[in-house]
Amino acid sequence: MSLPGPVRGSAVVLCIVLLAVSGCRTHRDRDAQKSSPEIIYKRARQSLDSYDFNTAIKTYEQLTARFPFTDQARQARLDLIYAYYRAGESESATDAAETFIRENPTHPRVDYAWYIKGLVDFERTPNALEHLFHVDLAQRPPTTARKAFAAFRTVVEQYPKSAYAHDSLQRMIYLRNRLANYEVHVARYYIRRGAYVAAAQRAKAAVEQYDGAPAVREALQIMIEAYDRLNLKELADQTRRVYQANFSGDLRQAEAEVHKAWWKFW
Repeated sequence: MSLPGPVRGSAVVLCIVLLAVSGCRTHRDRDAQKSSPEIIYKRARQSLDSYDFNTAIKTYEQLTARFPFTDQARQARLDLIYAYYRAGESESATDAAETFIRENPTHPRVDYAWYIKGLVDFERTPNALEHLFHVDLAQRPPTTARKAFAAFRTVVEQYPKSAYAHDSLQRMIYLRNRLANYEVHVARYYIRRGAYVAAAQRAKAAVEQYDGAPAVREALQIMIEAYDRLNLKELADQTRRVYQANFSGDLRQAEAEVHKAWWKFW
């Protein structure tokens, strides 16, 4: 049985509308699947694994902005720390690490955030002029070295079973030696200036804070020199006993090296 013309036309229009609505819904469902947290995270991770750090950063940032409370966003914030670090965005990497540590103090991978935080400061390099003129880093104020040392120490002390604990410890040893060298450099400067109290304090700090560093030997020598100059015989004798108990060799010759004027090179 055929339908009247007007009815048939209305039916055709209705079918077209229903097909359009159905198509739009299918299209929206497909777009929703493409923009789900899981899919966005997968795209970001693929970019990260392909060393396309800039694209990874943009995608991770999109994920954390659109779906901030999902598991994928939490993992993205951790991945972002590494992506910023590899992209050379030191400040962003540090900020991301500190934010993650503050917001996720009990996260099972918070040790990784501390480790990358330490790496960022550890790998801050001298500027071009310092490279060109081979500046002695022992004479540079080691602000970032102290920050890196503190971050690595957190990994070693609070997360001893961390996969990053061993590497953190090795970097701490390097930083300990550099920091001790700087303290001794400053103490040596004070000795030359006749500021014996300040010299003794800086040398003592090197001994107490960076035990085991090669520079501790010279720090003890400076302490002996400073105490002698200040007529603090008891402290000088105590320091001599510490020196003799820990280091072999002629103490008198070592003291003579400290006594020698800084401008004499022979």
